[in-house]
Amino acid sequence: QRQLVESGGELVQAGGSLRLACQASGLAFRSRTMGWFRRAPGKGRECVASISESGGRIYYAESVKGRFTVARDNDKNTTHLQMDSLKLEDTAVYFCASSFTWATTPGPYDMWGQGTQVTVSS
Repeated sequence: QRQLVESGGELVQAGGSLRLACQASGLAFRSRTMGWFRRAPGKGRECVASISESGGRIYYAESVKGRFTVARDNDKNTTHLQMDSLKLEDTAVYFCASSFTWATTPGPYDMWGQGTQVTVSS
């Protein structure tokens, strides 16, 4: 079975930090681009960060640049999203996703996790 499972989402105070994890199984993780997306209430999916197969290419949305850091460990088939200086507008369900090729938009991603809720309070 091919699946992605996110973890780490929780309630956090504005200015705080959170680390999300995504565990992949049943797919050729090393040959896939991994992305982190979020869906805020009333909004569509937004690509927060993407990281290429070997980690050589990294993308961050302008809204999170300088605050979020994406990484991957191909030996453990995991990707992480470190979120610092969290803001109220970061509140969303966060998803990890996998794409056959490099992508920074939702369309090319063909595998998605179920999501983990991140709630930032004031």
